[in-house]
Amino acid sequence: MPARKRRKASRHRGSSSHGHGAKKKWRGKGNKGGAGMAGTGKRADQKKPSIWKKDYFGRKYFKSKKIKRIKPVNISFIEENLEKFLKEKLIEEKNGFYIVDLKKLGFNKLLGKGKVKHKFDITTEYASKKAINAIQKAGGKIKVKEKEVIKKIIGEKSKE
Repeated sequence: MPARKRRKASRHRGSSSHGHGAKKKWRGKGNKGGAGMAGTGKRADQKKPSIWKKDYFGRKYFKSKKIKRIKPVNISFIEENLEKFLKEKLIEEKNGFYIVDLKKLGFNKLLGKGKVKHKFDITTEYASKKAINAIQKAGGKIKVKEKEVIKKIIGEKSKE
């Protein structure tokens, strides 16, 4: 038994193809039909099921972003249905203020259409500038959660 096995490459020294047939046959992707899943398009019917099994068609491996849906409500809607919401205990009255949590009503954004006749203390995720101004002019308060989050993020960046 020999001490060391001779490598195959050394046996191919001197032959132009190194055991791969014609000179052109072992070069690049063109001889293989392309890179990746190339070349699977034109095949006879007996080959098509083998393509179907390999997840060849369609988009893969991407997860969709969860988009937060905005459900807006106008100030006029709250004013019109104020008595109804008080009866159903969705809105409370304390010290002359009507305390409104828009999440309880099924909304997450306050819009400024309509006139404010009462004093409101509103908590919401989003609110338009017009709505904020209208509530404050009438002597009410509004807490916008999204702006608080943005202020915190901006504050953290400025400290760095």
